[in-house]
Amino acid sequence: MSEGTMQRRAQRDQRARPEPGAATPSRTPALTRRSRALVGAFAVPAMLLAAGCSSESGSDTDSAKAASQGTSASPSPTVRAAVYGALPEACSVVPEKTLEDLVPEGDSSGKEGSSNDTAYRASCSWDSLDDEGVDGSQFRWLNVSLLRFDSDIARGPGDELAQEYYDKQVEDAQSVDGAEKTETEALSDLGDVATAIGYDLEKDEGDFTQRTVVVRAENVVVTVDYNGAGLAGGDTPDADALTKGARQAAEDAVAAVAAAGEKDSDAKDTDEKEPSPSASEETSASPSASSSDEG
Repeated sequence: MSEGTMQRRAQRDQRARPEPGAATPSRTPALTRRSRALVGAFAVPAMLLAAGCSSESGSDTDSAKAASQGTSASPSPTVRAAVYGALPEACSVVPEKTLEDLVPEGDSSGKEGSSNDTAYRASCSWDSLDDEGVDGSQFRWLNVSLLRFDSDIARGPGDELAQEYYDKQVEDAQSVDGAEKTETEALSDLGDVATAIGYDLEKDEGDFTQRTVVVRAENVVVTVDYNGAGLAGGDTPDADALTKGARQAAEDAVAAVAAAGEKDSDAKDTDEKEPSPSASEETSASPSASSSDEG
């Protein structure tokens, strides 16, 4: 081997051998690039999985919201409103002219019955004793009771509740202990439905003739009791006259109920139509920030 060839080989060996203290080349950059590629490969499925879970969770939430909205949007139970929302004063339902015919010697102001709430239950009674001297005395007693029913979602419309009570009142009047010659008659052109019940009843004071008229007018039941007796040898009252008188009192009471209901309705309409302060009026009535700043 020539001297030139040996010199060139030595130079190649020297270039290949690292310098003392120099860092040894490593494969770290290549490994790092590969690791990043692997991390990225795992990160993509994880993101997709998270997105899938998030999508399902949102779908469940939307379904719950839709179900909740569907439940809240369902219509609430309703019931037919009652026609009459108030009762008249019981002692004012029979006009003075009628009282003069039915209880001629009585006090027209009447005696109000006890009630824990006169907006729903009220009654008034009148009595008369006409002394005819040696011919005896004529006694008359008149009582008018009113009962109003409101509509209730659980129990039903007011007029249906009133009808149930009406039926009971008629049944009770037909089954009085000791009653004789009981008669029942349906009355037309009086309220929605009306019945007259008549009977004779013997008492210690004398023989009484009783007439009861029960009327349902919408959601109110009117019950009129009218009876009379001839005392101390007085004549027995005429049954037909008592029936006519009881019906007249019932007609007066039904008219008073209707008038009170109309008055109550008008009052509610007036309250609803009361003008409320407009937004512009409220704004102008209150001091503005700009005006206070100027001051």
